[in-house]
Amino acid sequence: MSDDGSSNDNKKTLRSQAWFGRQDKMGFYYRSFLKNSGQPQDRFDGRPVIGICNTWSELTPCNIHFRDLAEHVRRGVLDAGGYPLEFPVSSLGEVTMRPTAMLFRNLASMDVEEAIRAHPLDGVVLLMGCDKTTPALLMGAASADLPAIGVSGGPQLRGVYRGQIIGSGTNIISMSEQLRAGEITLAEFHEAEAGMNRSSGSCMTMGTASTMASMVEALGIGLPENAAIPAVDARRNLLARMAGRRIVEMVQEDLKPSDILTRDAFENAIRALAAIGGSTNAVVHLLAIAGRVGVDLTLADFDRLGRDIHCLVDLMPSGRFLMEDFYYAGGLPAVLRTLGERGLLHRDARTVNGRTMWENVEKAPTWNAEVITPFEAPFKAEAGIAILTGNLAPDGAVIKPSAASPELMVHTGRAVVFESVEEMHHAVNDEALDIDASCIMVLKHCGPRGYPGMAEVGNMPLPAKLLRQGVRDMIRISDARMSGTAYGTVVLHVAPEATAGGPLALVRNGDLITLDVPARALHLHASAEELAARRAAWVPPEPHAVRGYQRLYIDHVLQADRGADFDFLVGRTGSPVGRDNH
Repeated sequence: MSDDGSSNDNKKTLRSQAWFGRQDKMGFYYRSFLKNSGQPQDRFDGRPVIGICNTWSELTPCNIHFRDLAEHVRRGVLDAGGYPLEFPVSSLGEVTMRPTAMLFRNLASMDVEEAIRAHPLDGVVLLMGCDKTTPALLMGAASADLPAIGVSGGPQLRGVYRGQIIGSGTNIISMSEQLRAGEITLAEFHEAEAGMNRSSGSCMTMGTASTMASMVEALGIGLPENAAIPAVDARRNLLARMAGRRIVEMVQEDLKPSDILTRDAFENAIRALAAIGGSTNAVVHLLAIAGRVGVDLTLADFDRLGRDIHCLVDLMPSGRFLMEDFYYAGGLPAVLRTLGERGLLHRDARTVNGRTMWENVEKAPTWNAEVITPFEAPFKAEAGIAILTGNLAPDGAVIKPSAASPELMVHTGRAVVFESVEEMHHAVNDEALDIDASCIMVLKHCGPRGYPGMAEVGNMPLPAKLLRQGVRDMIRISDARMSGTAYGTVVLHVAPEATAGGPLALVRNGDLITLDVPARALHLHASAEELAARRAAWVPPEPHAVRGYQRLYIDHVLQADRGADFDFLVGRTGSPVGRDNH
């Protein structure tokens, strides 16, 4: 204790004191340069230093409001007696990055991890929104394992076109098909563009951004209601401020990601994923995050835990409503309460606010049973993400039944094969393409190594001539992903991918393929001898990159069934204090 009776314990224990608590040349060095922004001496007196990890970028429209959001976090940190320091990390804009933002998720996670470890931080608030910023920040923070709390940017307001509600992504797909079929004009197409994204925030459908914001809440690494508050609602700013306050307390409690991201937390997230009809992309991201904290999560867990869960939320792309409606109806707490009442939630899982999951959601109301349906009368029964295996996907593949056509869930069809995405885009507009509605479209070389980056091209556009006949869905199979805003009977994440020599590489035009979702089977009708002969004649494609990050990615990325993380990033290092820099 000091002479005035106050405790000096923090000065001995806080990580940042290895920089700021020293009364020597290096202490002078570390403190003095920060004082050029007008910081008083008492900023360095042992109070927690909180990093605000910001993914703001004008190239990431979903995160364009994060400068304002960071200011609310800053106020919360100051409220609680902490010292906030904002820092940028790589921002991954889903709508602008080529060949795919997913290619750079692992790079951004390295940026986050190393930035946290390299700087004088005791805790960090993670500002995340657009699809890949959420898993990238969680992966990096999990590997650094410093007290951390996630704050999502929130969804946009509803899109509106000619008095009708339209949803980002979902109606882009449907209206582009209408345009190709000649059902709407180009002027109408452009008019819809102007009315779709009319506020700050990420996709307002239950796409990947909203799904991952829900996963942040279901994992317990974000505050209750994180998932659904609209970006422009003042309550989103309040949540950010409360996160700023709470992270200071978490530092004092030494509550780290490894304490929260447990096996129970991931099981809660998987069940929540099924109940909200969430994006298939959450599968690959949750696998990667689990790998960073040492939780042995597998594709089989998604099927085992989600198989009997009803889809309770009537949201696009599976249904009618949007995230704004979801929030007004009660949001994710109402869904989690419903699961918990039926023994489908680990109630004692810890969360960042210091309470258990059940303490957070036990009394959560449902205000609109059309949007969040009762468990006894669900929007769609037993519609969790299904994991398929078979001789075409030995290590698994995924399909989202809630967004698929029921009549196609058991089907045998003739394969129409595309060796590349360029070939596919050319062929679907070719009137001579030998295809009908009973066929199965197969796309190769779009997996982690093949694209590279496992792009969202799995929901292939249907052939123009079939669109004109009124066809709106067909079975499509690939080693790619698809946007969480997409829909259709689409088999994704086939592992191993074609470029890695998986059986998908051996499929030929005319082969019969059987999809049997109830049996969780994906079967190529070819004998073992025939496949062996094809494999003997198969020539691996040349890699897309010979240098730089893309070459690093191709050489070290794991397959989709292991989260498509880098082999050398699995696990965590923690946040040891490095050597002095001078």
